[in-house]
Amino acid sequence: MVSSRPSSPRNFESVDELIEQLLSTPDREVVGSELEVLKSIYGDEAIRSWKGFPTDDTIRFEVAIDFPAPYNDVTIRILISLLTTYPAESPPQLQLLSRYIGAFGVDSSLFGSVLRTFISTNGVEWTEGAVCVFDGLQNVLDRCVQWYEDHLSAQKAGELLREDALIAGQPTALDPALEQPELSHTSNVLETINLPSNIQIFEAESIVDRKSAFVGRACSITDPSQVPLILSYLSSDRQIARAAHPTINAWRCQVGKIVHQDNDDDGETAAGGRLSHLLQILELNNVLVVVTRYFGGIHLGPDRFKHINQAARNALEIGGFLDEADSPRKSNPRGGRKH
Repeated sequence: MVSSRPSSPRNFESVDELIEQLLSTPDREVVGSELEVLKSIYGDEAIRSWKGFPTDDTIRFEVAIDFPAPYNDVTIRILISLLTTYPAESPPQLQLLSRYIGAFGVDSSLFGSVLRTFISTNGVEWTEGAVCVFDGLQNVLDRCVQWYEDHLSAQKAGELLREDALIAGQPTALDPALEQPELSHTSNVLETINLPSNIQIFEAESIVDRKSAFVGRACSITDPSQVPLILSYLSSDRQIARAAHPTINAWRCQVGKIVHQDNDDDGETAAGGRLSHLLQILELNNVLVVVTRYFGGIHLGPDRFKHINQAARNALEIGGFLDEADSPRKSNPRGGRKH
């Protein structure tokens, strides 16, 4: 299906080229002006074009933000995705790219909270027609600083406990529960996230090759705003979160006469684009497909893409997405499971 979208630039090497083209495009001029403001706030070197823009005309760019004093040596990287309907009909989509903040590995709870920046009560209220990337970035920065301070406090508390144990002549190998005291704003237990109503995820059996495993999942969607919620729900699952690439994904969703689509490699370069191509050649709309890859220690080369596509196709088949459009959905024909 051919979609009617506002014109939007892609494949620019620099942010300056992107801004110039946006400013010369009447229906995207407001986005170009917003990017100019962001450059003036964060600096010329802080904003970079994301590596290649997809065929759906989504605008992507990366922003590097330094923490305020006294943590000036800490920087976070955030990916901003702007659909062609931003800011008139859809909010920005933010994703935390940093795997570490300082010396601490980022957990799925923080990743999920960033994804929900514009759809959470703890995030930023979005108003149709209003540019709001800066507000979202500042909200993310505040939460990341708080998360970092909590982990610094926990680390310091563990050091004090070990010092007290040494002074008292006790063994230095303390109970792990004492070394990691409960944090005020975060927890070692991943946050429980609920699926949007009426969303059912179909999961295929895993594909295993040389100790690597690939698990495909698929579900129907009716609005692009459901995607970050579903991805957050999956990321909050401890078993999924420990994968090398938890949520490689692609989606297509028709709203009115416009087909929205996007994809994310989740660290597996070019994998998201291949899933997006799969949905296009299958002519599927209103569907999200997600593949989780567990790395087994042996590099698979190009075979990994074959398995990612097959895992996705298996999930689509289990969900009945490959049936005729007027055929009823299969309940679970190949032994996969439903969430």
